[in-house]
Amino acid sequence: MKILVVNAGSSSLKYQLIEMDNEEVICKGGVECIGIEGSKISHKVNGKEYVIEKHLANHTDAFNLVMECLTNKEYGSISSPEEISAIGHRVVHSGEAFDKSTYIDDEALKRLESITHLAPLHNPASLACLKSCKSIVDCPNVCVFDTVFHGTMPKKAKLYAIPYEDYEASKIRKYGFHGTSHKFVSQEAIKYLKSKGLNHSSIITCHLGNGSSITAVKDGKCIDTSMGMTPLDGLIMGTRCGCMDPAAVEMLAEFKNMSIKEITQYFNKKCGFLGVSGVSSDFRKLCAAMNEGNERAKLAFDMFVYQIRKYLGSYSVAMEGLNCIVFTGGIGENGPVAREAVCENLEFMGIKIDKDLNNNAPRGEMVDISAKDSKVKILVIPTNEELVIARETEEVVNSLKR
Repeated sequence: MKILVVNAGSSSLKYQLIEMDNEEVICKGGVECIGIEGSKISHKVNGKEYVIEKHLANHTDAFNLVMECLTNKEYGSISSPEEISAIGHRVVHSGEAFDKSTYIDDEALKRLESITHLAPLHNPASLACLKSCKSIVDCPNVCVFDTVFHGTMPKKAKLYAIPYEDYEASKIRKYGFHGTSHKFVSQEAIKYLKSKGLNHSSIITCHLGNGSSITAVKDGKCIDTSMGMTPLDGLIMGTRCGCMDPAAVEMLAEFKNMSIKEITQYFNKKCGFLGVSGVSSDFRKLCAAMNEGNERAKLAFDMFVYQIRKYLGSYSVAMEGLNCIVFTGGIGENGPVAREAVCENLEFMGIKIDKDLNNNAPRGEMVDISAKDSKVKILVIPTNEELVIARETEEVVNSLKR
């Protein structure tokens, strides 16, 4: 079974074609600048990259170009669209309209349309891409939601302290994001812990990148996560402010003479590492500036580490124990300095990192960087959200045949 995984942004579309018999990526690529000047596709297959520059007015144009690349006689991977068994779509927000990965028929499509307002920067693009796929390729389409993995959170963890009837009417609560990533790495960690004789798991997964979130996973189920109603909540990130006093929103809006929409854009695009450091949203550039003595860059780094450490403590209490920490995402997988700083002086929690293993951890591989006498396993696990989407899609499609 060949499954095409698509991840649509407002002006982008990433894709992978995966052969599910061996879970190998046949080809992958991305479309940039959809609807704006400079649109192009980068298609990678057999170690080679093919770039085509072409004006693409919308996601339908973009998906048509993807199909042209997939079926191209020179660098394509399939002879016709009929070889695609299903298309799996990454969708950011499920609201309470979906509690699992779902085959999109007409009824499900209407439900999906009804919740686009919950993620106005992401869900409309996913919906546009979904409609394009349904019109161009005759195969099942499945939506896999970032939020669903966090659906096991108890009400005490996911509800805000607003009048209960307002929650019931508006569905405003904590949802959490990066669910496919947290699911993948926590499942890999559980396998590893079982290989070490641990049948019960209390894992904190740290997805750290330009967008960052932390999740408490007890025996495979999420019981709490750092992002909230939107991805703006939780940790300081590349350009996002993370958690802050709600009253400060009004005060800053008045101070800067901004509307609600403008101040929300400000919190999403002008804050975080970029805003605190004044240097960059890129963690690598932040660290370089810190090493050169930039005090504001050091402050942004320290804020990031401090907040992660607070989550380690609070989630350990929430799970009544901890036996594994997982680092993943761009920073989590490739940032030994951050990993060491997070784990420093936490021996009282049973957390002790092996600095040599940490500094020399090979990229792209799962690595145990915990010291031999550490009671808590510290793992670096490369995430694979596309594979999770493909697996979920395969499962849903197979269920349709029963």
